[in-house]
Amino acid sequence: MLTPARILAIVLLAAVWLSPLPEYARGSIIVHMTLHLTVIAIVPALLAPRLPQRPGPFALVVVLLAEMAVVWGWHAPAAHLWARLSGMGLALEQASFLGAGLMVWAAAQSAGQFGGALVLFGTVMHMTLLGALIGLAPHPVYGALCAGWFGLTALEEQQVAGAFMAVAGGAIYLVAALVRLAPALAEPEASR
Repeated sequence: MLTPARILAIVLLAAVWLSPLPEYARGSIIVHMTLHLTVIAIVPALLAPRLPQRPGPFALVVVLLAEMAVVWGWHAPAAHLWARLSGMGLALEQASFLGAGLMVWAAAQSAGQFGGALVLFGTVMHMTLLGALIGLAPHPVYGALCAGWFGLTALEEQQVAGAFMAVAGGAIYLVAALVRLAPALAEPEASR
């Protein structure tokens, strides 16, 4: 069923994939990170279906580790550069980001307040750590390819992109986790 959230997700996905953004991402890690966060965090949050049954703790750990492997794997220099320079690499990267994002958000939707929050908190931790490692690296991890659109050096672009991933990426998952926990943590009026 097409809900307003799903329509917005489809529009966002079309906007980022059919716009010049993928081409601009070849020359800017900041643009690439914008594309990345839209496809792995925002669009899946709007699309995520409920799973037919509640995933158990083992399934939640598997989902979290699989999503982490996808994100960290595509940020390894060789894989990242392949995605930036090859249409096939970009298509595989984007499809795996979307798939991993859908897994995380579907698990979070279906695992109840605490289970869903745990998956999202785990995602906050690894996404923030990876963003910090990219942003605080003392040299350009991906070479001079990272610079070009904003008048920044490759290292400066990498620092901005890392901060963007750590702060914006982490914030998306953190807010969603806290929203899931809020009802469980709310103190009933009668006990005050």
